[in-house]
Amino acid sequence: MKKDNVLRVNPIACDGHGLCAELFPERIQLDEWGYPIVDPAAIPPEVEKHARRAIAGCPAVALLLTKRAATSG
Repeated sequence: MKKDNVLRVNPIACDGHGLCAELFPERIQLDEWGYPIVDPAAIPPEVEKHARRAIAGCPAVALLLTKRAATSG
């Protein structure tokens, strides 16, 4: 079974710095308090490097790239 990469945020670890949305605006928006709202869609290979840059830049280490079973559609 194929697995997709999915970006997730740990809401307990997140401090709302907002850097993730600056580094990966294609998939991360901020709510009115500055906390990330992450697009739950699979991360395609062509933008995975941008996702990894946002993960590496998170000062709270609150972003993760995880695998989930691919959905057919």
